[in-house]
Amino acid sequence: MDDRLHMLQELSEVPGVPGYEGEVRKVIRKYVDGLAEVSQDRLGSIICRKAGRGDRPRVMLAGHMDEIGFMVSSISKEGFLRFQTLGGWWEQVMLAQRVIVKTHKGDVPGVVGSKPPHILSLEERKKMVEKKDMFIDVGATSDEEAREVFGVRPGDPVIPFCPFQVMANPRVLLGKAWDDRLGVALFIEVLRELQGKDHPNTVYGVGTVQEEVGLRGATTSAHEVDPDVAIALEVDIAGDMPGVKEHEASAKLGKGPSVLLYDSSLIPNLKLRDLAIDTAKELGVPLQLTSMAGGGTDAGRMHINRRGVPSLVMAVPTRYIHSHAGIFHLDDYENLVKLLVGMIMRLDAGTAAALAE
Repeated sequence: MDDRLHMLQELSEVPGVPGYEGEVRKVIRKYVDGLAEVSQDRLGSIICRKAGRGDRPRVMLAGHMDEIGFMVSSISKEGFLRFQTLGGWWEQVMLAQRVIVKTHKGDVPGVVGSKPPHILSLEERKKMVEKKDMFIDVGATSDEEAREVFGVRPGDPVIPFCPFQVMANPRVLLGKAWDDRLGVALFIEVLRELQGKDHPNTVYGVGTVQEEVGLRGATTSAHEVDPDVAIALEVDIAGDMPGVKEHEASAKLGKGPSVLLYDSSLIPNLKLRDLAIDTAKELGVPLQLTSMAGGGTDAGRMHINRRGVPSLVMAVPTRYIHSHAGIFHLDDYENLVKLLVGMIMRLDAGTAAALAE
């Protein structure tokens, strides 16, 4: 396995639900060692500064470290775990899925419990089980065993379980947490590509915390960085699957990275959008223009930092986001790295200042 695949595997498999991103931060530190000056804000976001020709303009590339998951809220007398969702979950993708409970005594495997179909009534089969009625089975036979033997405590994070997998097409990768470990991987790759390049700015690769529960880390880290330009590195909803209409999600795997024209948290800076489109054309990078009526990104907080920051969302199309497993195409990922580097090389002081005119 080459270095890039190894990094993507490590970033995918490392646990890090909102509020528990410490292990992800350690992985980032390992991969940016020697590439950037590393610091951390007081909420936990990691800031990787790569100096260029001058201190400004400052270009902030943000990928959030957290993934959707759960937190143990209580333990029944029989040893079953009730949980709080962390991030947006749809009930249909939750039942019978494997999880890992991170306890002070170590990892405890579990499964989201479900009734077998043999004992369901006709009416029950037609209904979706609500999150509030779900539980996690860790194989305990009592509250005492779950707490004292396994070490489970209310407040423990619960991580979806999905090992990284190279698909039959080796350019297609399956794993958990691509939302948004892909964004993290992208800024690490950009920092690598900038080594030895005379870029006319200072670049900040930022791994933000708690995006999935309110874009919180983007708020504090943007205040710390004080960027002149901000780009949220994200996943886009790939709609190239049965049952999805073109107008619902137009992005397709292998057809290029996405520029989001709209989401519920951001209307992008039009000049920065055009810089992305024009740079893609110059570099021969295929580009998809999409929108997302629901959901927001870290750009929703970065663009209203201080006096305002020209901002944009750039993404890798990914199938099945906000579930245990996602799929993306390496062509889209590699083309986005190429495009980001091309844009950074063009973002000198004059170009950055003109974005806000």
